[in-house]
Amino acid sequence: MRYKHIIWDWNGTLLDDRWLCVEGINIGLIKRKLAPITEEKYRQVFTFPVKKYYMRLGFNFDKEPFEIAGDEFVSYYGKNFHKTNLQKDSKSVLSKIESKQISQSILSAAMQDFLSDWIIAHKLEKYFFKIVGIDNQYAKGKIEQGLKLINDLPYNSEDILMIGDTNHDSDVAEKMKINCILIDHGHVNRGRLKKTGRTVLSNLKDVIHHIM
Repeated sequence: MRYKHIIWDWNGTLLDDRWLCVEGINIGLIKRKLAPITEEKYRQVFTFPVKKYYMRLGFNFDKEPFEIAGDEFVSYYGKNFHKTNLQKDSKSVLSKIESKQISQSILSAAMQDFLSDWIIAHKLEKYFFKIVGIDNQYAKGKIEQGLKLINDLPYNSEDILMIGDTNHDSDVAEKMKINCILIDHGHVNRGRLKKTGRTVLSNLKDVIHHIM
């Protein structure tokens, strides 16, 4: 086997929640008399830290604290996250990797309680050695959690692969000193992902050919 452990991003990679993120941000934009965005526009501008993404859309944090808009979004998302579904082929790919005795973890910038609830709701907990989220919704990303995770894994860095859907996932993998593959069906469009220099795939099934 080429890899012994896979670290998955969750939102956008295994979970199809982009539509919900667009709904939530548009409520905030319309409330402030700003132009709502399409999913394609979202994929062009979404970034970490999330505050920078809000500013790209016109939010003015000289007029109000970022936390007000952030709390509004998190509240809407929290009331509706149960409506989200897995990305196509998520479960079959996780099962295939498990059958090859390759262990798997999740590293997410989602809140730990949301993350745990999602995993249980989708009956995926058996696939993961570690499930790591954040404990501060205003964290600038998940690099700190990633470095801790990598230290907890019983593998060398060359034996670990990260799979995500954003430029931030590439940055996290670089800090962790591991390889990374990006999927273009999530929160960032293919053009932006290609600029990272990483392998970019269009569906989860193609992952199998890159890890065996």
